[in-house]
Amino acid sequence: MRYVFLVILGCLPVFLKAQTNANPPAKPPYLQYPIIPAFPLTLVDGHSITKNDLKRNEKTMVFVFSVDCDHCKHLTEEMLKNIDKFKKTQILMVTPFKVEQMKEYYDQYKIKNYPNIIMASEPTRQIMYFYDLRYFPGLYIYDRKQQFVKGFEGSAKIDSLLFYLNK
Repeated sequence: MRYVFLVILGCLPVFLKAQTNANPPAKPPYLQYPIIPAFPLTLVDGHSITKNDLKRNEKTMVFVFSVDCDHCKHLTEEMLKNIDKFKKTQILMVTPFKVEQMKEYYDQYKIKNYPNIIMASEPTRQIMYFYDLRYFPGLYIYDRKQQFVKGFEGSAKIDSLLFYLNK
């Protein structure tokens, strides 16, 4: 009887590992559906847009940010300092905060002066679930056909973003 118990106890880790491998965690939606999400977004002026309103045949960087995130602010400043390097990229800055809070950020960084940046609010937070985002900022690069190329969560260096945008 003791041997049976030891055999069962010895096989338990193998059995448990087989159970966890039987149901691997599902991929986040942005990897299951590797295209720019079609959520309705609200611009600073109150108008709504979707991905259908974005320019075609142009690389896109979706920049999911929080209006009170220091990493997001720093990355916004770095991106604006290097905006000439992003001239062939449309930048879609999306926040899960309400339009009023987004407007302060928009005005602070004078986003209206950058024609390749679209800033929008998505307060239902679907964007957060789509990208399985736990840390701000989230940066997601799409090619000219709006197909996913690379994602970053948390801080990202401008050079890393440009590397994938210029591939």
